[in-house]
Amino acid sequence: MLRIDNIKTQPGVTVDALRRKAAALLRVSEDELTEFRALRRSVDARDGVQLVWSLAVSLRNEAAVLKRCKGKNVTRYMPAVYALPGAIAVPEVRPVVIGAGPAGLFCALVLAKCGARPIVLERGKRVEQRKRDVEAFWKTGALDPKSNVQFGEGGAGAFSDGKLNTGTKDPRHGWILERFVEYGAHPDILIDAKPHVGTDKLYAVLQSLRRELLSLGAEVRFSHQVTGIETAHGAVSALRVISPDGEYTLPAQAVVLAVGHSARDTFEALRAVGVPMEPKPFAVGVRIEHKQRAIDAAQYKEAAGNPALPPTSYKLAYHTKDGRGVFSFCVCPGGQVVAAASEPGRVVTNGMSEFARDRENINGGLLVSVTPDDFGGNDPLAGVAFQRRLEEAAYRAGGESYAAPAQLVGDFLARKASTAGGGVTPSYQPAVKWGDLRDCLPDFVCDALAEALPELDRKLRGFAAPDAVLTAVESRSSSPVRIMRDEGCQSALRGLYPCGEGAGYAGGIMSAAADGMRVAEAILRSFSA
Repeated sequence: MLRIDNIKTQPGVTVDALRRKAAALLRVSEDELTEFRALRRSVDARDGVQLVWSLAVSLRNEAAVLKRCKGKNVTRYMPAVYALPGAIAVPEVRPVVIGAGPAGLFCALVLAKCGARPIVLERGKRVEQRKRDVEAFWKTGALDPKSNVQFGEGGAGAFSDGKLNTGTKDPRHGWILERFVEYGAHPDILIDAKPHVGTDKLYAVLQSLRRELLSLGAEVRFSHQVTGIETAHGAVSALRVISPDGEYTLPAQAVVLAVGHSARDTFEALRAVGVPMEPKPFAVGVRIEHKQRAIDAAQYKEAAGNPALPPTSYKLAYHTKDGRGVFSFCVCPGGQVVAAASEPGRVVTNGMSEFARDRENINGGLLVSVTPDDFGGNDPLAGVAFQRRLEEAAYRAGGESYAAPAQLVGDFLARKASTAGGGVTPSYQPAVKWGDLRDCLPDFVCDALAEALPELDRKLRGFAAPDAVLTAVESRSSSPVRIMRDEGCQSALRGLYPCGEGAGYAGGIMSAAADGMRVAEAILRSFSA
């Protein structure tokens, strides 16, 4: 097969027109293309709005065509294909995966497909029950600390935009995307440069993935929380677990720690048994919310409103004069800002979109980089304490009801409290409370945001519009902890495999799922040794 890159078309191009364009570029007739498919599709809005395609084609005399088209974005197509490790006999002591987020689920899937019959322990509930609990919290402010946006089947990614972006060329990524489609995601994620599933589609995908795990002999135990680790001779020997039926001890020799970035009590339990970990940099800030049509107009210009174009997104960054990074994160076109608390008395925000991305507003994290120097102290969990201080301050500023503190961008830059909203209606539920975000965010964070906003507005006109809404606090962008592991993915406590975003080795659904697969491969190698 041949690969053709950088084919540009107008939005709304038909498959037949795209095929004709490919044949013309290769200087062959259309009927010579025996196979034709899209590999990648992106939007280029830099000089007019165009779609940019990469295609794969098969035809006779490919060597001659390649020679004739040399230097015209035509190359051999040799995709990297992921191959599962070989099957193994069921271990006497089955592997245990703690956490049913992307890392834990894809780790369990690889283990299960290779015959290891893993046991998955998830402190939260299955996604059907979890969805009801989360929606009740958004409506009433009644928080369930064990079933919320952070905890439960699917992890934090289950209530997000479902973005599957990645900046690396790992063959695992193609396999992950194929599994998402197999379990119910839209096939467009296989070609879109910025694929997203959407929360509503993830709901179905997770149920299909669970059914697949069960059919392969895995166990998935919901509302089973690991409360302690037992060790012997420098290795894991068992887990202490609390469940709806009481406490029990589960023998374990290979334990995957895919707990996510918000399992703070688990971090404390690991520190108690001497598992090496360290604080790591992360970022905190706010969600910024605009009308989707305003950002579409800024990005697409006269093409805004074209039904063949997706709701636009953005990716912005700025370095302050003192070298601190300010950047957009987890942008959710046509989405909503969501309440993402997992602990009583603390307010946390995040963003979410459904597949259609058809709500009125676009929101994104606007974050400021923080380092261990900002936390105070050398404790591995100093970053957790820092997050909690911000979340508690946001809870107080919101009126101690899980309302989130909010401020208009114009008022924030003028350093005056907001008393009411403007043209952008906040989407956060259960409510926002207008005020001054300096009441809940450190001065260095606010100063960085205030310096960055006008500069980012120069890159994307309207970004610092006076009636854009800032909602605080966005504190769970990534884990504040790294749980150390070696090249074989094991902790110094042998048999413990830190994995995914919570352990500090991933950021987002795709990288977490791929890291879960990487850890599964390491465990399978250890069983085969």
